[in-house]
Amino acid sequence: MNPKTQSILAYLGILWLVAFFGGKEKRDSLSIYHLRQGLGLLVVAIPVNVVLNVIIMLVPTLGTPLSLVSIVFLILMIFGIINAANEVQKPLPLIGKLFENQFAFLDR
Repeated sequence: MNPKTQSILAYLGILWLVAFFGGKEKRDSLSIYHLRQGLGLLVVAIPVNVVLNVIIMLVPTLGTPLSLVSIVFLILMIFGIINAANEVQKPLPLIGKLFENQFAFLDR
């Protein structure tokens, strides 16, 4: 798997694992950068969505407004995929700077 494909897959949730394990031998700085960004997005999106779902279960009338928050993560995913496809190391809006130097295990 080439680095560009790894970079794109890094933003697609569970396919992050495919990108991580499937291309270890061909990993470069571009794919490592997008693996970090994609994992960071996943690490933020999962707990936020769990909390939102609990709130929606408790107060069903908030369902529509709070479900719009999930669209933010979809938009961030699209931004990441576009950056990866264009082979640009640009952080995701809002949360990208937090994960530029995280997840040291990706450097190995």
